[in-house]
Amino acid sequence: MRFLDVLRLAFGQLRVNPLRTAFTLLGIVVSVGFLVAVVAIIQGMNAYVKENIADAMIGMNTFQVRRLPISLGIFTDDEFRTLQRRPRVDERDAAAVEAALPDALAISLTSGWPTPRADIVWRNRTLGRVLIFGVTPGYQEVQDYRFTSGRPMNDFDVRERRPVVVVGSDVARDLFDNGQAVEQEVRILDTRFTVIGVVAPKGRVLGQSFDAFAMVPITMFESMFGRRQTATISVKMRDAAEVGPAMARAQEALRMARKLRPSDRDNFDIGTGEALVAFWKQLTSVLFAVVPAVVAIGVVVGGIVIMNIMLMAVTERTHEIGLRKAVGASSADVRRQFLVEAVALAITGGILGVMGGWLLAFLISTFSPLPARVTPWSVAVALALGAGIGVLFGVYPASRAAKLDPVTAMRAE
Repeated sequence: MRFLDVLRLAFGQLRVNPLRTAFTLLGIVVSVGFLVAVVAIIQGMNAYVKENIADAMIGMNTFQVRRLPISLGIFTDDEFRTLQRRPRVDERDAAAVEAALPDALAISLTSGWPTPRADIVWRNRTLGRVLIFGVTPGYQEVQDYRFTSGRPMNDFDVRERRPVVVVGSDVARDLFDNGQAVEQEVRILDTRFTVIGVVAPKGRVLGQSFDAFAMVPITMFESMFGRRQTATISVKMRDAAEVGPAMARAQEALRMARKLRPSDRDNFDIGTGEALVAFWKQLTSVLFAVVPAVVAIGVVVGGIVIMNIMLMAVTERTHEIGLRKAVGASSADVRRQFLVEAVALAITGGILGVMGGWLLAFLISTFSPLPARVTPWSVAVALALGAGIGVLFGVYPASRAAKLDPVTAMRAE
């Protein structure tokens, strides 16, 4: 029997009992759809972190010096206690880095975590829980801030502890009449500040705005909120190729400034946006470890259902099998026919699962802040999984059908 005839008969059997076919496919459809959707979300998040969050927070041609590494969550308690004993990053460290990197475009010292929130009051209006950052002027260059009105903060503002503030576009829009914020006087923690500039919109990431903030001179910030545990030095070079050598020079300068011996480990962390991406991928690898187990359970259940349905089909079609053998069909022909039927069931389930997973990923990316990207390899794995399950769980029913005696089979009712 030609393979095309076998394939035609297989899909013909699927159409004979559509309701039974639908319930047979349900387990594989759900499992494959779940696999495609979850992988799409994870891959979308990986790309989003790389293209938006990491680059927006740090930048391709920028690196940072921190007291603690970004990948804080993967350390043991003993390692965490060791990290907690590290000295804070302060203005002396920033001065050492600045002296070592005269060719840097900008170097800044920024108040770190935990970032305080405070109400900003203008006349009879209050904008609640705005993020307040303490920065040096270089931070504005590091972040590529552009100003829609007013001016950026300068060294004189920091040195003299001037009560001035630069606000994001969301703050200017929500607090002031017609967004006219420059030269307006506001209160933060009962301290009066003059708004000197409004930063152009930076957009939103995962539904969170990058424009709802206020920046004050770091000297003024520390007098109000105290010194943060994790202040950050940010360095911006002319291009990405200069980042590696600059990091090495900054590391050497900091070791010398902190009087570390050659055998001592660094008591600071220095890294680029790739550290954030790597940390995120470590977190998502946990999901990748769990997803196969969940999918395997569903697929095995679906495979068992297919096997039971095919065994039922063998019983129902015993007379047909005997007739086929009587007119010349070999055991191999019968085996191939039932095996192709099982694989056709599984592949159909895989295709429907891929379509369902793609639709679910599309709906998630459209109606939620989570990005999702369906990758070709996840589709290929899903389809291969469906075909493999069809072969694995179709062998026994097909072999049982092939072993039937034609005379005995033809007597069956």
